[in-house]
Amino acid sequence: MSAPHVLPQDVFDRIVALRRDLHQHPELSWSEHRTMDRICAQLDDLGIPYRKAVAGTGILADLPGVHDGPRIGLRADTDALPVHEETGLDFASVHDGVMHACGHDGHTSMLVGAAQLLLAKPPPLPVRLIWQPAEEKGQGAKALVEEGALDGVSMIFGGHLDRHYPPGTLVVTDGPVNASTDTFRVEITGKQGHGARPHEAVDAVVIGSLFVTSLQTIVSREIDPAHPSVVSVGRFDAGSAPNVIAGRAVLEGTIRAQQPSVREHLSRSIERIARAIGELHGAGMKVEVLRGTPPVINPPLSTSLARAAAADVVGADNVLTLHTANMGGEDFAYYLEQIPGAYIRYGAQVPGRESFPAHSSRFDIHEDALGVGAAWLDRVARVAGDHVLVTGG
Repeated sequence: MSAPHVLPQDVFDRIVALRRDLHQHPELSWSEHRTMDRICAQLDDLGIPYRKAVAGTGILADLPGVHDGPRIGLRADTDALPVHEETGLDFASVHDGVMHACGHDGHTSMLVGAAQLLLAKPPPLPVRLIWQPAEEKGQGAKALVEEGALDGVSMIFGGHLDRHYPPGTLVVTDGPVNASTDTFRVEITGKQGHGARPHEAVDAVVIGSLFVTSLQTIVSREIDPAHPSVVSVGRFDAGSAPNVIAGRAVLEGTIRAQQPSVREHLSRSIERIARAIGELHGAGMKVEVLRGTPPVINPPLSTSLARAAAADVVGADNVLTLHTANMGGEDFAYYLEQIPGAYIRYGAQVPGRESFPAHSSRFDIHEDALGVGAAWLDRVARVAGDHVLVTGG
């Protein structure tokens, strides 16, 4: 399937041109000023009123429905990453060290396409279009919720381009689809000493090494294997010279879980192990667990609406489920903490480029996915609106 088959040609041409313009001029989280202006220019051209600079660089736009009632929300993210582009595209980033390496240029453009479709044929209920900044920081969704982005919205839908699946497919999965993204920091206070006289010191390197090794037993021995989870140490900083026993060490890492109960268990276990090792070696252990985004968990009912809309767009045979658990984070979770909705994946695999993952310098998408995504956003607003009208919620 190719996108022109599911979208009018003028809509497809609009979103491809916008995607390429945004890709060439990427902006980092909370700095999406040109991006915001380009979206607003599109809305001005379509005659759609909007509220700009929401939470800094966000945009909210409301489209009328055939009937009054609660709105259906559609969300796209707008920010890029601090990555130097190496795709070789004609429209590659002009900003060194900044790149749309996660497809947010595509998400932004899809929502503009959906806006044009919804404007041409009003949906059953009003629709709120949300262009959100700072997803890569895990902060934008929460900031927009605090600014009232969900006021009057009964359900919300969004998605992410995914190079694991071919264009013309949509991936709709019940339950957990993204992991939580907490981080931890452990500061070990031992006693510095001469490398030749270890009995006079309390070695922070040995203590830290035991801590790292012990962490590996949390997931393997404390968590149900049916619940994917990760505890990884990404930084271990200690020592000043080869013949000096370190008296201090700092370790930092990430905690990923798809179930809230597992998320809490992992944090408690890290703190418990740190305390026990500190007691064992007579060292100070200061532990901080910093909360990141919650897991994204698609509720059954709203996910069934997303799946029905996907089948309408690409056919039931092209509606897939996730191959494996996705341990990446996504701040769409903050919306789903407030109201039902669903977060899906748009197949966007580029032949010959499957090995270049999101956040890499050679990440690219198949532009046919833009049309499929825009068509799905349009359709899910209609399917969800019909459901709310019939059932009242």
